Amino acid sequence: MFTKSNRLIALLLAVVLVLTGCGATTAASSSQAASSAVQSSSQPAEAQFPVTVTDALGRTVTIEAEPERIVSGYYITSSMLIALGLKDKAVGIEAKADTRPIYALAAPDMLELPNVGTAKEFDLEGCAALEPNLVILPVKLKDSATALEQLGITVVAVNPENVEQLYDTIEMIGAATGTTERAQKLIDFSKERYTMLEELAKLEEKPNVYLGGNASLLSTAGAKMYQNSMIEAAGGVNVAAELEDSYWAEVSYEQLLAWNPDVIVLAPGATYTVADVLADPQLSGVKAVTNGAVYQMPQSIEAWDSPVPSTVLGSLWLASVLHPQEYKPEQFVNDTAAYYDEFCGVSINQSLLA
Repeated sequence: MFTKSNRLIALLLAVVLVLTGCGATTAASSSQAASSAVQSSSQPAEAQFPVTVTDALGRTVTIEAEPERIVSGYYITSSMLIALGLKDKAVGIEAKADTRPIYALAAPDMLELPNVGTAKEFDLEGCAALEPNLVILPVKLKDSATALEQLGITVVAVNPENVEQLYDTIEMIGAATGTTERAQKLIDFSKERYTMLEELAKLEEKPNVYLGGNASLLSTAGAKMYQNSMIEAAGGVNVAAELEDSYWAEVSYEQLLAWNPDVIVLAPGATYTVADVLADPQLSGVKAVTNGAVYQMPQSIEAWDSPVPSTVLGSLWLASVLHPQEYKPEQFVNDTAAYYDEFCGVSINQSLLA
């Protein structure tokens, strides 16, 4: 537990009042994509500081020394800290960490860390009190990033909304923390598996897939959602790709019946079950239900339907369901075990992948 000094609190409140009254602006246009290009320190490989990166808000950020106290306000980058071997340097993480099994499996001590809230309710004062020398926040928290910088705290903003942006983020965090070699290994693992999956994209017969969301089967992902690329990489066709929504879209039973998917997949965090879908009389005419082709993504490790560092495993799992002859379920188990052994130091058994 860290003691908040009077000076810190006073300065923090002053910054918050300025931002509230005047409206905060970022140091550079947020339209600039996350390039995470290292701009200085051409020294060899690891742990050469100072180092400068460009974050997802287009801000130039210099990290003067190797960070020893890191706060991650986003579950994707918290998982990244584990994969990059930085879990022992974490001093604070996002709220609701106990809902993410990867922490209990690979970094149980992280569950005991103070939480700094969510993207909707970020705890600015609590974060500052942890005395971090690097804070990683999603771009939604750009005002909080500005406030923390006013306190002399180094902040980088991330926006891993697709696979390429995920690679950018891994590269940037690797540079900012002196773990560039491990970051490259993490990226290479993913790229090698996606390259292998490219063969499935050439298949003439691709099953039509419907992905049900966490809250409801009638919530699904259109073409602008990350989940669409997951389905396509696995050699499937997203029946909801015609939807233009940039978030989960609500559809009707009539629409689902009209799409008549070959396969229905439930998101890892679904609050309903495969049995619920198979027993729903309103879906009795859907091919996937008639043929028993309803599956739930494994939920005992990570949400692979989001761009976490292990996200390629989501496409691999789906490929093993859609094309078991081309990519065998046993190979999925082997690839999953290889990832978590190398990057998280844990052994994965079959029961976690059911």
